[in-house]
Amino acid sequence: MKSIRIKDHAGAFAENKDVAKALRVEELMPSLEKNEDIVLDFEGVEAATQSFIHALISDALRKRGGDALDRIGFKSCNDEVRKIISIVADYMQDSIF
Repeated sequence: MKSIRIKDHAGAFAENKDVAKALRVEELMPSLEKNEDIVLDFEGVEAATQSFIHALISDALRKRGGDALDRIGFKSCNDEVRKIISIVADYMQDSIF
């Protein structure tokens, strides 16, 4: 299982969509394509924008559907970050089905 510490890439306020895209392209999608589980560790991330989370996970959900959520773990999310992840995941699932 692969783990990505979001704070190491995006800082305490995860807002840079280019960083999210790079993580998605270089880390997240290759792991999912190999059917590997991956953990997105938000320890130390105080806040994240909806656009950051969207850039990070929406393509995986669009291409792999519910399987992506089965393989992606979200660790150490505070309530604000968890809420944004839920909003993006719900939106993407609604648009897929």
